[in-house]
Amino acid sequence: MSLAKNKLLILGGTRLSTEIIQKAQSMGIFVLVSDYLENSPGKRIADESFMVSTRDVEGLVDLIINEKVDGVLTGFIDSLLPYYQKVCEITGLPCYGTKEQFDILPNKAKFKKLCRDFKIPVVEEFSIDYPLSHAQVDALPFPVLVKPVDYSGARGVYVCENNENFMSNYEKSLSFSPSRTLLIEKYIYSKEIHIHYLIQNGQFSLAAVADRHMSTNNVGDLRLPVAYTYPSKYIHVYENNLNNKVIEMLQSIGIQNGIILLQGFVENENITLYEIAFRLNGTLEYKIINEICGVNPLERLINFALTGSMYQENINDLIDADYNKYGFSLAFSVKPGKIGKISGLQEIEELDGIIDIVSFYDEGDEVPESASGTLSQIIFRISGTADTEEAMRSRMNMIINLINVESFSGESMLVYVFDTTNLY
Repeated sequence: MSLAKNKLLILGGTRLSTEIIQKAQSMGIFVLVSDYLENSPGKRIADESFMVSTRDVEGLVDLIINEKVDGVLTGFIDSLLPYYQKVCEITGLPCYGTKEQFDILPNKAKFKKLCRDFKIPVVEEFSIDYPLSHAQVDALPFPVLVKPVDYSGARGVYVCENNENFMSNYEKSLSFSPSRTLLIEKYIYSKEIHIHYLIQNGQFSLAAVADRHMSTNNVGDLRLPVAYTYPSKYIHVYENNLNNKVIEMLQSIGIQNGIILLQGFVENENITLYEIAFRLNGTLEYKIINEICGVNPLERLINFALTGSMYQENINDLIDADYNKYGFSLAFSVKPGKIGKISGLQEIEELDGIIDIVSFYDEGDEVPESASGTLSQIIFRISGTADTEEAMRSRMNMIINLINVESFSGESMLVYVFDTTNLY
């Protein structure tokens, strides 16, 4: 079924949203973007743009009616999901989630409760009263992690090693939470995995399981992702121990369509979940799924927004997360400052097996101090495939050796570059 000439409204024109816009345009769809910014990245490439805030439900409804919009979609920001759902509800346009689902899943505390209801392991947490007292803080088993229950992107998340550190970071973390609610969790320094599902009419398909390789900072610093490799060495551990429980849990809240990301820790082959995303996410794993399985989850979400259907085919017939080849995504981070020169991207594009290079900053852009310790430090995500583990390692090393980002003074800005000797 051709979607050419259909009108799709994207809520929010962030740099990541350009991924949705470009894919929709490649499908012949007329793309509109709306947010409160004059010149957001999405507006620069959209077919038409509007100055209606993504949180102005009444204004967006009027826009949809006046412009005869056929579908609405938002991508990478949890806080926009309730507005997306409300706008779709009022206008009668397809929405892949419900009000209840968007209330539970982006909230870390509610998600953990749901997991416990289904006997799915989650990270241990600790209760503390506010205002803080030194006595109750002293009783915490440091190091601990403090984070907002309702914010994403690693913003407002702090590793606390002692009483003094906790007291100073608690208020900072609280400022990121719209509900003024925090989680205090045991800090876990271990291997991590990402689990991805595609859902069609209530049927869940495990689409990808990746090892998430993290930076090797000191324990007191928040670690950032440096690479993802597919399939995970723990894929069968997950399939045997948690897959059915997780599907049962998500079906219990009525999820029918869409995509899911789960994040977990692995210790002694025991998997503990700590976060979920019911939306597109910045790892852009759908590019690897598409390259290896021939199914593009982003394209399917766009299809759902315009037709109310993810697939005509049975997705279980199309996808097997235990891939017969290897996929990877390298995440390069930079220290705060002004970017002077970027080199190596053209040479990387010409390498065998490269799927895509996604840039979040350009030469001349300023990486703010506020980005430090968050996913906003990432400047590139470079994805690719290989036929063997050794070929993947070699390909990743070539990329790492080619890439460079310098300040205007000629100093390298790259931090936390992946060491491929830690691949498996």
